[in-house]
Amino acid sequence: MSSSAVPDNEVDVVIAVLRADVSSFLEEWRAFFSRFHLIIVKDPDLKDDLRIPDGFDHVVYTKPDMDRVLGSNPTKIKFSGYLCRYFGYLMSRKKYIISIDDDCFPARDDKGLVVDAVAQHVINLTTPATPFFFNTLYDPYREGADFVRGYPFSLRSGVECALSCGLWLNLADYDTPTQAVKPNLMNTRYVDAVMTVPLRTMMPMSGINVAFDRALLGPALFPGLQLAGEGKVRWETMEDIWCGMCAKVVCDHLGLGVKTGLPYVWRKGAGNDAIKSLKKDWEGVRLMEEVVPFFQSVQLSKSAVTSEDCVIEIAGIVKQQLGPLNPIFASAADSLLEWVQLWRTAGSVSS
Repeated sequence: MSSSAVPDNEVDVVIAVLRADVSSFLEEWRAFFSRFHLIIVKDPDLKDDLRIPDGFDHVVYTKPDMDRVLGSNPTKIKFSGYLCRYFGYLMSRKKYIISIDDDCFPARDDKGLVVDAVAQHVINLTTPATPFFFNTLYDPYREGADFVRGYPFSLRSGVECALSCGLWLNLADYDTPTQAVKPNLMNTRYVDAVMTVPLRTMMPMSGINVAFDRALLGPALFPGLQLAGEGKVRWETMEDIWCGMCAKVVCDHLGLGVKTGLPYVWRKGAGNDAIKSLKKDWEGVRLMEEVVPFFQSVQLSKSAVTSEDCVIEIAGIVKQQLGPLNPIFASAADSLLEWVQLWRTAGSVSS
């Protein structure tokens, strides 16, 4: 299926904004974004008014909107920094969401052509995924590709793809220990490939350049695990890593696919002082040694038949198995349950 087979009114582009002037960002994306409805979510800590050029169908959500939706009751859910993207997911009513952060711009492929990230994400989500048996020529549904010899014909119809994880060039997404010892290491290699992440294989998803089928997966995309004293820079946040593993468990259980690779974007974000961030990020690095084996072992019940059901079960298992190890996990479990309730009330497709 080509991206043109999906009506423009079934797609929302969500943009998390941490800088007041988004003019250059939107102008560079104009050729690809102007067809779609944009959900622009302003970091609640950003005080300046946003500068948005004319010619875009958009809505802007700010701190008062978040306060209104969250209500007056105490909450563990925060939308500060790039976590504000999740508020856009909550408020969207479209089938497909493409989320690209405000420090990302159109990339060029290995032939020098500008990449239409929106179109490629839509293609990923509307062509089948193959999580049950790996195709050594990667995505067999791409033009010029097919299934390799020995691939079972019974599996060639694939399954629905619910999550598309794009990549980026230039500023790489390393952790602070890596960045501290290799401060000049950039990602300059464009790999023209898409692949399905195999069943029961975890991956460190980043929210920088991602798309998903909101109808299939929506409640599983949430800011669950947040580090104590979490900052705004990439190296001081772990919420999207945790989010990706939760989403992968849900996809595996429901028989849905996850793709990674194309499309690329170009990250222009300035590097941060890795040494200063090391203390905060080290907690996340250490926690991953417990989190990854946990998610690899999670088994959900047959009664969990929707993304919402799965998140509720994951919350209970997190509480029981990880909660005693560290209070941050118990807090994450509470956040998951609160997010499901919020999705029911504020994020319902019928609302």
